[in-house]
Amino acid sequence: MKIVIIDYGAGNIQSIKFAIQRLGYEAILSHDAVTIQSADKVIFPGVGEASSAMEKLRSTGLDTLIPQLKQPVLGICLGMQLMCNYSEEGDTKGLGIFDVNVVKFSNKVKVPQIGWNTLTDLKSTLFKGIREQEYMYLVHSFYAPICAETIAVTNYEMDYSSALKKNNFYGVQFHPEKSSSAGEMLLKNFLELK
Repeated sequence: MKIVIIDYGAGNIQSIKFAIQRLGYEAILSHDAVTIQSADKVIFPGVGEASSAMEKLRSTGLDTLIPQLKQPVLGICLGMQLMCNYSEEGDTKGLGIFDVNVVKFSNKVKVPQIGWNTLTDLKSTLFKGIREQEYMYLVHSFYAPICAETIAVTNYEMDYSSALKKNNFYGVQFHPEKSSSAGEMLLKNFLELK
């Protein structure tokens, strides 16, 4: 199986690569369009700020490539947020895959949310074998509200989308590569998707 992690200069991609190796697979780091298109599975990571990350995608043409991919694609953290229509962070137009706008937590809570929080309302084979109320690791100041594409919910100030799905596209706000056995199970489920 050919697994490609999109390398566009935004994210701790090595930790994702190591998590995939622990599952017995190898992943390629690439920003090459042909390599990404020929993958069986694509992982779209992201750590950092939305507008500068989108700028990097635009400069390499990945902003037009990613929404056209036909194989299973998993966006992680900022990767998921960039797959949405828009982000308040840096007034950023997203890839428009998920029909929701990303907004900032209010100043009523500690921002960013850092640490472990639970998942509920799990609605996809992505969560096969993962229990309700399972803990995942999160670090973020912005979130996707609940929408038609929500497949998991986390509460911090209010309920929000901790995972999204549309067709072959999946997005998770949490970091499965840092989230112990449940995170590894989710990555394994993603790699087993048809």
